Amino acid sequence: MTVGGALSRMIRASADRRTGDAEERCDLCGAPIAADHRHLYDTNRAEALCACRACSVLFVEDRAGDGHYRLVPQRRVRLPEIETGPLGVPVGLAFFVPRTDGTVTAHYPSPAGATRWEVDADAWQQTVTKCRELAGVEPEVEALLVNTAWSQRQHWIVPLDDCFRLVALVRREWRGLSGGGRIWPAVEQFFAELTERP
Repeated sequence: MTVGGALSRMIRASADRRTGDAEERCDLCGAPIAADHRHLYDTNRAEALCACRACSVLFVEDRAGDGHYRLVPQRRVRLPEIETGPLGVPVGLAFFVPRTDGTVTAHYPSPAGATRWEVDADAWQQTVTKCRELAGVEPEVEALLVNTAWSQRQHWIVPLDDCFRLVALVRREWRGLSGGGRIWPAVEQFFAELTERP
C-alpha cells in the first residue's frame, strides 16, 4: 500500500483547514466532495482515492470496474483485547491489512509515513483462531487497528481510510525524536472518537 494519494491529500487538507484554503474534489470525476466523503481503494496502484457520492455508488458491488476500484467499507468493530506480540509488532500503534492473496501486511504510523512489514502467515492464522471476528476483515479495504502504547488496550476492525487518517495525524503532530508533547494526546483523542458502526 502506498500512502501517496489519499494520505498526501489528508495531510494537505489538514493544513488547508487551518488557513481556510482548498476544496477537496473527487479523484474520479473532479466534483467537489463533502468532508465525510467515501474512499475507493485502487487495487492497481495500491492507494486510496477520494470519491463523491455519485462515484462511490458505482462501486457498491465488488465486481464493478472489474475489481480495479473497491469501495472502502464504513464499519467499525471494537474487539476484545488481542495478543499481538506473535504478529511481530515492534511498537504499540499498528494496523494489519489482509490481502486478497492471503498475505497480511502490518504498518505502523511514523513521522515519515507508514512503515510496512509482512506478518508471518501462521501467526496471523493463530490470531484469527483466537478472535473469530478477524476472519471477516475485508481484504485490502479493512484492517485490524491496534493501540497498546502507554498501556492502552485498543483493538478495532476499521476501514482502511481510518488507518490513513491516523498516519496523517502522526505525521502532522510528531515533533523531535520522541514525538513531543502533542502526539500522544492526539492519538488518544483519535481513538476516543472512534465509534462502532455496523
